[in-house]
Formats: sequence, structure tokens, C-alpha cells
Amino acid sequence: VRLVESGGGLVQAGGSLRLSCAASGSTFSFNTMGWYCQAPGKQRELVAAITSGGGRINYADSVKGRFTISRDNAKKTIYLQMNSLKPEDTAVYYCFYSDSRYAYWGQGTQVTVSS
Repeated sequence: VRLVESGGGLVQAGGSLRLSCAASGSTFSFNTMGWYCQAPGKQRELVAAITSGGGRINYADSVKGRFTISRDNAKKTIYLQMNSLKPEDTAVYYCFYSDSRYAYWGQGTQVTVSS
């Protein structure tokens, strides 16, 4: 499974960005995809995750009400709409895919929020 991320960049505080992650290769119908982020000197932490049926969605407390995760199963793509961005959201955002076999990671996309 290969994951290709896009949509990162530099934005002012209060602004918005939309990240995308497209999966290709041998994917299972039932899977979980989502985003982790890692800021300099910190551990990688979960931002949001969504199951393939969309029935289960999880968000980190720090992004609830500001970020929205969604997916298009036909395109094997997930999205992270990030609104009301804060400087503390600055990090490298990594897409992940997991199923009953393995977990896979994207290469990461930088999100920088200036104050």
C-alpha cells in the first residue's frame, strides 16, 4: 500500500488548510485511515482517524471542533479539513493506513501556522 499526501503549507493563525491522502495498491475493504502529527522534539500523536465505513471517527481533544476528517472510498482517499489553525498545530502530518495485515505510513507533509 502506498500513501501520497498533499495539501500542507504555511498559513496564518486562524486560517485553514485541507490535507489529502490517496492510497494505492492492495487495500482491504475494511481499514482505518487517518492522520498523526509530529512536532519538533515531540512524539508522534494521533490527530484523527476514520474507519472505511465511516462509522467510527476519532479526534484528538486538541482538534475537536476545528478539524474534520472524511473519506472517499471510491477514490481511496481521505481528507483532513483544518480550520481555525493555531501555531501549536505546526507539525509534520503523516497519513496512515491500517488493516488486518499491516500499517502503512505516508512520507509526511509539513503544516506551519504563523502567529
